[in-house]
Amino acid sequence: MKRAWLWAILPLVLLAAVIGIFLTINPLGPLGVSAPPIENLTVERTVLDKQGISLLVRAGGSEPMQIAQIQVDGAYWEFSQNPPGTLSRLATAWINLPYPWVQDETHHIKLITNTGLSFEHEIAVAVPTPQFSLSRVLAYALLGLYVGIVPVGLGMLFYPSLKALGGQGIKFLLALTIGMLAFLLVDTIEEGLELASKAASAFSGSALVWLVTAASFLAIFTIGRRGSKAPEGTALATYLAFSIGLHNLGEGLAIGAAFAIGEAALGSLLVVGFTLHNITEGIGIAAPLVELRPKFTTFLGLTALAGLPAVLGTWMGAFAFSPLWAALFLGIGAGAIVQVMVEVSSYLARTARKTGGTWLSRVSFAGFSLGLAVMYTTALFVNF
Repeated sequence: MKRAWLWAILPLVLLAAVIGIFLTINPLGPLGVSAPPIENLTVERTVLDKQGISLLVRAGGSEPMQIAQIQVDGAYWEFSQNPPGTLSRLATAWINLPYPWVQDETHHIKLITNTGLSFEHEIAVAVPTPQFSLSRVLAYALLGLYVGIVPVGLGMLFYPSLKALGGQGIKFLLALTIGMLAFLLVDTIEEGLELASKAASAFSGSALVWLVTAASFLAIFTIGRRGSKAPEGTALATYLAFSIGLHNLGEGLAIGAAFAIGEAALGSLLVVGFTLHNITEGIGIAAPLVELRPKFTTFLGLTALAGLPAVLGTWMGAFAFSPLWAALFLGIGAGAIVQVMVEVSSYLARTARKTGGTWLSRVSFAGFSLGLAVMYTTALFVNF
């Protein structure tokens, strides 16, 4: 046993030694090859207040870098850095600019390093960054309830009418749910990749989103099948609510961040659009329950599980937004959606066999297509 551990550790030790030797003696020196240091700077957060403009920046290059000068709207401006000095790889610092920014105006910032390389950042609409206070926390919570709890709850009210469906109707409803989940999957991954592109390139955000999606799918699928039995009924509805809740967390992040930086000019229409978009989610959650008689508390729990993450998302988006963490959350949500799609598809196949039919039929195809169409149509109301 000890010898086996030795042979597991020895290759790693030798690998570290080889890399150390390579970096020390520089065997490529005689070839005359010298790679210039690569500098990269990402602005992860922007804060506007009475003191001016503050930027949270992260160095993502291969070598340490130093910010030497900053231009704001074409003019050089004094600044302070906390912590001061050179930024090592992946290090962060706050850049504070006592600049008299103008409400609702666009400002262009250029950060110049000591090597002359510049990085540009745009503030599209200058508005005061929300400061943490009880009134603002409650206001964003109300916003999250409107786009999360309210539409999901309204969708769940369709449950009595869903119980009147026959075997073909249930097959249609399950296929409809899969179609809606397919749209949510594409939408979630697209949002995750977009946010990942705004994070420091050193994190390889896009690849990280795909990896987290795969890992979360396998983890949740393993938990769901731990009893060697596919989830049905309330268990399946719970997984549906959980996956939709993670998606709504991402929506809350987007809404909170958009309101915080002033990009959601048509805020009321944005809330109405998400409400219309999310009401179909409640119908999907109720679909696996049509053959049961769940308690009222079950509906309340499922509604909370699917809708409350939108409240948490608005808080995070408004007060502590980070492109990388937001992308990771969306990756987890995408993996959860894939797991639920697999389970609902399996449930659809079992339901079809009970009625002597097949899961792939005109009814299921019509339901899947309508699910995509409904989600796409309601998504048109959501426009930043």
